[in-house]
Amino acid sequence: MGAGPRALLDGGLQQALREPGNRVYTKIAELPADRWHAEIQTSFELMRMLSGAVREARDSNRLPIVLAGNCNTAVGTLAGLGAESTGVAWFDAHADFNTPETTTSGFLDGTAVAILTGRCWTQLAATVPDFQPIADERVCLIGTRDVDSLEGGLLDESKVKLIPPRKLRSSLRDALGAVSKHVDRIYVHIDLDVLDSSVASANSYAVAGGLTVDNVEYALSEIARLFRIAGLTLSAYDPAADRDGAACKAGIKLICMAAGFAMQA
Repeated sequence: MGAGPRALLDGGLQQALREPGNRVYTKIAELPADRWHAEIQTSFELMRMLSGAVREARDSNRLPIVLAGNCNTAVGTLAGLGAESTGVAWFDAHADFNTPETTTSGFLDGTAVAILTGRCWTQLAATVPDFQPIADERVCLIGTRDVDSLEGGLLDESKVKLIPPRKLRSSLRDALGAVSKHVDRIYVHIDLDVLDSSVASANSYAVAGGLTVDNVEYALSEIARLFRIAGLTLSAYDPAADRDGAACKAGIKLICMAAGFAMQA
């Protein structure tokens, strides 16, 4: 999935963003090869780097768009956007709500939303400039359908809103309305495997029963109706899993779509 950002750029993302008349500035955030030591250490170092880069874009009155291999980069992105005043719309097949005590895979990415809400890795998260945990009431999971059993217990005990694909049209508006009582700006995080695996094979974790591109467009329109989109991420695209190129095309379309809604505000 670390190859995903470059593949999206090579696939024409920058040109697609420029077509409506936007100016696009690209900054590569990566660590030198000799700085890679361990998943946890390296991931938090990247989060710290992202916080500064996103803050720089925000201070320049630009829309920050982050292309990431992993979802845990959201900690740095949200910090750069201003965690103290921003909600989260989290498009993902998975809840990413595990903690080190509940995970059975040991995959750090599966703890991303748990970190955002202050449930784990609190000492390391505190080293990310401007990061602070956000309240459950400011988070809405959209298109989520593959939840581990212990993870599901944590979600049931939380106040995080979860909208499975089958309830998108009936429940999303009310869920977003509840979030809007706490914030008026939002960070849109799109893990490409939120799409149904028959629509696009985003990565090896893709599962059936997900959203279509039209479903995501509907959800983004509802988000833009209530919030100012402060920044966005597209993550977890693995070009090796995308044998027909459909996921790359869908990813570029979703980024441009979300950016368009953000620029309308």
